[in-house]
Amino acid sequence: MTLLQVMAADNAAEIRVRTSDFDEIDAELEKHSVGFTRWETRDDAASVDSDLLLASYAPCIASVNQSGRFQHIDIVRIHPDDDNPEWQATAANARAKFLDEHRHAEAEVRCFAAGRGCFYLHVGDEVLAIVCEAGDVLAVPAGTLHWFDMGTRPDFVAIRFFEEADGWIGDFTGDKISARFPTLDELLAAP
Repeated sequence: MTLLQVMAADNAAEIRVRTSDFDEIDAELEKHSVGFTRWETRDDAASVDSDLLLASYAPCIASVNQSGRFQHIDIVRIHPDDDNPEWQATAANARAKFLDEHRHAEAEVRCFAAGRGCFYLHVGDEVLAIVCEAGDVLAVPAGTLHWFDMGTRPDFVAIRFFEEADGWIGDFTGDKISARFPTLDELLAAP
C-alpha cells in the first residue's frame, strides 16, 4: 500500500496527515514541489533481467527524461536470499547506508518496479514519510533533506535517474533525526 504520513519535525507523534489516497498524496507532495505519479507495472519485474526491464519501461523513462537531463538511468535491486548466510549482513549494511539524513546536489527520481521502500522528506517543520510501492514514481527536488528506509527485510526493484554519474553521493547532515521517526516496518504495522 502506498502511504503518506506527515509528522511534525520536532515530534513524530504529531501526525498531521496519514493517507493512502493517491490524489491526497499527490496534492500534499505538490505543496513541496515533489513529483508523484504512477506507472503500470510488470508482474515479473522482480525477476526479469535489468536490461529487459529498462527496455520495457522505455516510454515511461522517456516521459520522465523529456528534457534529456538524466544521463544515467539504471536499476537497483535487493531481494531476500535466505540461502545465503551473508544476506542478512548485506541487507543491514545496504539499509544503514541511507538511513541518515542527507541531500543531493541534483534531483532524486525513483520508479519502484517491484517491492517497496520509504522516503522521508524533512521539509521545513515537517517530515513526510512516503511509502512507495510497485508503480510509484517519486521525484525529490535537489537539495531536499531526506533519508530512505528499505525495511528490515529489503525487497525492491527501482529505476534510478541521475544527471551525473556520481549523483547518488549524499551530503550527510550529521543530524540523527531519522532515529526519532517510525521505520518503514513501523509505518506499515500502524493502524
